[in-house]
Amino acid sequence: MTMLFSLFHFPQCRFSSAVNLSACSCGRKTMDWGFVHRIWDKWASNYVGSSGQPLRGALLINYDPTGPARLVSTIAEEEGIQSYPIELSQFVGYVNRNKLRTESFFIGLNQYLVSSIHESWFGARCMNTSKPAGEGAIVMQTAAFLLVGLYEGSIGSASRPMVAVDQFAWQLGRRNL
Repeated sequence: MTMLFSLFHFPQCRFSSAVNLSACSCGRKTMDWGFVHRIWDKWASNYVGSSGQPLRGALLINYDPTGPARLVSTIAEEEGIQSYPIELSQFVGYVNRNKLRTESFFIGLNQYLVSSIHESWFGARCMNTSKPAGEGAIVMQTAAFLLVGLYEGSIGSASRPMVAVDQFAWQLGRRNL
């Protein structure tokens, strides 16, 4: 099955927008779960938490847009948030449909609307928050994962959460994950 995926890219493959991913020959290695778990634990303890941390929650989702659609993505790691396979499947479907500007998505009980789209990540704002300053999400794609970082505050306060998410993605990228 041919799939067009125009907003994200796989840096190690040097894709541009609207690329036929079935033609990719990235040569992925076998997943090093021990490495992923170690860096997640270290990263989450430094960046995810309630007071003073840039993120209030984070999810690491196994993601392969070139794989068969019948395979449901699974949660590799989560911190500060509880998610379930059905809602995760809906979120991954949202990303695969590639209608980021016209649809919203749910994480837990919160509904998000995309506010900015970039080459390998997008930012979204929570539409039904009870927090005075608001809430947001940053979703970044790596070669093998979707990384979701949730934060509290205005759009202007998203720089610290973005740095935190980017730091973890950079570590995964060192191993082409």
